[in-house]
Amino acid sequence: MIVVGLTGSIGMGKSTTAAMFAESGAPIYDADAEVRRLYAKGGAAVSPIEAAFPGVTQDGAVDRARLGDRVLGDQAALERLNAIVWPLMGEARASFFRAAEDSGAQVVVLDIPLLFETGGERNVDAVVVVTAPPEVQRERVLARSGMNAAKLDAILAAQMADVEKRARAHFVVDTSAGLEKARAQVKAILEALRGRSEAGQ
Repeated sequence: MIVVGLTGSIGMGKSTTAAMFAESGAPIYDADAEVRRLYAKGGAAVSPIEAAFPGVTQDGAVDRARLGDRVLGDQAALERLNAIVWPLMGEARASFFRAAEDSGAQVVVLDIPLLFETGGERNVDAVVVVTAPPEVQRERVLARSGMNAAKLDAILAAQMADVEKRARAHFVVDTSAGLEKARAQVKAILEALRGRSEAGQ
C-alpha cells in the first residue's frame, strides 16, 4: 500500500483535490476533519487545550478563532498546541490505516496541510502538492468570511513557501485551470502510483 501525503498552502484548492482522490477510490485521512472532531464538544483535545490556553473554549468546544488568535505568530504557543493535538491524531491515523489495509486499498492519501512544516513527508511514500498562482490564492482566501490581508499574511508566514513545496513534491496538481484539468492530473497521479503498487515498488 502506497501512502501519499497531500499538502498545499491555504487557498490552493487542496480540499477540492482531496475530494477528487476520494472520487477515484483512494481512502482519505483528513487531518483538518480530525482536528475538528477533537475540538468539538466532548472531543479529547478540549480539556487539555483549555488548560494550556485558558479562555479559548466555549460551550464545551474549542473556539478555533480564539485559539488562532492565541497561537498565530507565536512559535512556542504553536509547539504547545501541537504537543497536545498530534498524539491524539496519531490514534485516529492508526485506525485509518487498519481500515485501509482491510479494504485492500493500493493507495491511501493523508490530507495534511502542514505536512512539510511538521516533517510528515518522512512518513509517506510520495508527496502531492496542490498549487495555484499567488494572485489566484489571494483572491480565493480573501473572499472567505472573516479573512483579511493581515491575517492571510500571518498564515502564509507560518507556512513553507509554495515554491519550496513544489520543489520538494513528487507530483504537483495545479488547480488554477479549472476542475476538469485538475481531475485529469489526479487521475494521472493515481495511475502512476497504482502502477508502482502493482509492481511492488
